[in-house]
Amino acid sequence: MKIRAIILAGGEGTRLGVLTAKRTKPAVPFAGKYRIIDFTLSNCVNSNIFDVMIIAQYRPHSLIAHIGAGGPWDLNRDFSGGIRIYTPYRARNYNWFIGTADAVQQNFSFIKSGDPDLILILSGDHIYGMDYSKLIQYHLDHKAELTMATIRVPLTEASRYGIVGINPNFRITSFVEKPENPPSDLANMGVYLFNTNVLDQALWVDAHKQDSAHDFGKNILPTLVNDQARVFAYPYDGYWVDVGTITSYWQAHMDLLSDPPPFNLYDRNWVIHTRTEERPPALIHQGAIIENSMISQGCIIERGARVFRSVLSPGVYVQRNAVIEESIILTDSTISSGAKIHRSVLDKKVIIGNDCSVGGPVDGDISISMVGKNALLPAGLTIAPGGIVGTDVGEEEFQTRLVRPGEYIFTRKQPHEL
Repeated sequence: MKIRAIILAGGEGTRLGVLTAKRTKPAVPFAGKYRIIDFTLSNCVNSNIFDVMIIAQYRPHSLIAHIGAGGPWDLNRDFSGGIRIYTPYRARNYNWFIGTADAVQQNFSFIKSGDPDLILILSGDHIYGMDYSKLIQYHLDHKAELTMATIRVPLTEASRYGIVGINPNFRITSFVEKPENPPSDLANMGVYLFNTNVLDQALWVDAHKQDSAHDFGKNILPTLVNDQARVFAYPYDGYWVDVGTITSYWQAHMDLLSDPPPFNLYDRNWVIHTRTEERPPALIHQGAIIENSMISQGCIIERGARVFRSVLSPGVYVQRNAVIEESIILTDSTISSGAKIHRSVLDKKVIIGNDCSVGGPVDGDISISMVGKNALLPAGLTIAPGGIVGTDVGEEEFQTRLVRPGEYIFTRKQPHEL
């Protein structure tokens, strides 16, 4: 049985704000040392699937640099599969990818090369651990043409997902994409296992429909269900989150810091593989206080600094008497003396000036403050909860020492000045 995995990794991820200003969503750092796509890639290799294709589109440069030849995932292979990244191109008489199905259709001549029996289509921007070999066996046992992984979600959030109706044998009887009034809480996870010939035919038919959005959720899945194809739901009851918004991204990190965490990064039987730099061990000075946090290699925490319920990526430098609470700080950022960071997300190479205040507690909904890559905040600046500083903003670009809730500070630098 020949299985080929296709990872869709081209999304802009606009709801992640500054984190996707310079990278695609699957390349966004996560949990200190990882990228989001590492979880899907690791699921593949932990499930003994070593034939993987990645379809990229929006700003793929960080993703390509991270994956390289696939060595950290044991995917640097020539004859037994390996990893291939298909970057955007415009074929004759075709445009850029319109939807997820169109992205697969435009690359299908590559996908079906070598005649795989089954095509496993995955999203590159979800955090979860799934043994796909169990999904494959389930598909074969049910003589399915398409098997879709499903999970129960809170009914109040179900309108964000494709919602599935099933009969007692788990055969899917209805599918509706992001309904305003969800008929159930059984949600599509974006994990699809197709018989190759079924996928080929479905994509070909859809490609010739002028009124189609050429999307799996909007078009391919409902059509197959309505045509009474053998489509089955695979019930999944583990941890899964689509980190498509900054709130869900922040919450997923807080989940990892709960006791016990719903997703265990420390399970040696299910290793999350990644590409890592050579960095020295973290250095914690006497008098620093760290509680319930993840501190990556190369971090330096000085005397009097306090870090509570936070995640620090490699190379973060926390100076004396700085305080970080419920925040995610990405690689090589500096938190200067006396600064206070609360419920915030800081991208790479951010410099927070002395005595700055970023974020803070608010009543009601969670409000996350954000600072973009390479930004430099002047001493004494306050960013209110929900305030945002974009990428490459310098200290001279702040008109006042206060960024209000919901305010977005953009750089005024020209591209040649960055």
